[in-house]
Amino acid sequence: MHAHISASSSPLAEQLALLMRGVEFGDPQIRATMQQELAERLAESARTGKPLRVYLGVDPTASDLHLGHTVPLRKLHQFQELGHQVIFLIGSFTALIGDPSDKERGRPQQTAEQVRAHARTYVEQVSRVLDPAHTIVEYNDRWLAPLTFEELIRLASHFTVQQFLARESFGKRYAEGDPIWLHEFFYALMQAYDAVALHTDVQVGGTEQLFNLMAGRKLMEAQGLRPQVCLTLPILVGTDGHLRMSKSTGNTIGIAEPPEAQYGKVMSIPDEALRNYAELVTRWTPVEIEALSADLQTGRLHPRDAKMRLAREIVAIYHGEEEAAHAEEHFRAVFQNRELPPEIPEFVLAGPTNIVDLLVQAGLARTKSEGRRLVQQEGVRLDGQPLCQVETLVEPRGQVLQVGRRRYIRLRQSPPQPS
Repeated sequence: MHAHISASSSPLAEQLALLMRGVEFGDPQIRATMQQELAERLAESARTGKPLRVYLGVDPTASDLHLGHTVPLRKLHQFQELGHQVIFLIGSFTALIGDPSDKERGRPQQTAEQVRAHARTYVEQVSRVLDPAHTIVEYNDRWLAPLTFEELIRLASHFTVQQFLARESFGKRYAEGDPIWLHEFFYALMQAYDAVALHTDVQVGGTEQLFNLMAGRKLMEAQGLRPQVCLTLPILVGTDGHLRMSKSTGNTIGIAEPPEAQYGKVMSIPDEALRNYAELVTRWTPVEIEALSADLQTGRLHPRDAKMRLAREIVAIYHGEEEAAHAEEHFRAVFQNRELPPEIPEFVLAGPTNIVDLLVQAGLARTKSEGRRLVQQEGVRLDGQPLCQVETLVEPRGQVLQVGRRRYIRLRQSPPQPS
């Protein structure tokens, strides 16, 4: 994924078509403006030999990047392959505020310690999509933290309250009488100032970020700079198939997750989410995606088989073809053929143990009440046979204990202690 293509080797029309592919604005006039401005900048770059400065900002609100983050990252990678300068901006200051862009309530604020801990993992994970040797990593606390109150007031003077209330997320909360905190308005100011500080040519983000990206254009003009081109990309739905992929809703597939976990999570998505994933997080061409959709519609391809193709493709992107093949074998063995996985962790018991206590001790249930519920709902099996009685005593003799569809342990008895 890290091969570089010289901008001069690709006709400008082809470059423009590639970079605009998948971009959505919800407004044909904005699209026409952005496409025209991007064409002009690409032509200037080709003429002067000066690469465009392109950036994506991500707030470190959790320790892991997920597939949803990779949608704009892959657009950055396209710019990178064309020889342009890519900046991955970690929102080390904006994360302290919390982005309200797609929220119907205020986002919890983080501490500086939480932000730093999360940010440390982002750089390594981004290298799975971008070429680290040609990626500039920045942190926005470098220019946002020193701002004075006077400077903040001056930035705020470029926007009206009405502009913010026109946003769907704020407008809905205002209409329903839900609180809108003043610091939430500052978020767009901070993100807009990032564009000023970085002197960017292009900013990439999700469609829910359009207001913030356009605020960057407005602030750049106010500062006497040429306004950036804004490219917004569709939202990847989570494993539930409906809500935006987000840590806060627990419907994510992490790019650093183990191959088997990635594969299994992709297999769990609803059939109707297949097209969304195929278009946003695979290397498949539009022609290949159309062919897959046609085969699904005519019944030539079963949704399960389409998802297996999708799961293998996603695991291959982040772990390689060999690991993807192993993950597929693991899935077939465990879930299709109902065989056991090749490696099962062992759990040692001193002697016969109540099944509920065993689930808690092994970390397969957080509490005894959860353990009882798992047993009563027939979610616990011993060597393939369901355990339905919470009073059951389990004697460790090398059996396999299964909880749900994916968790296994092999029970061993601890050796007798010397007298």
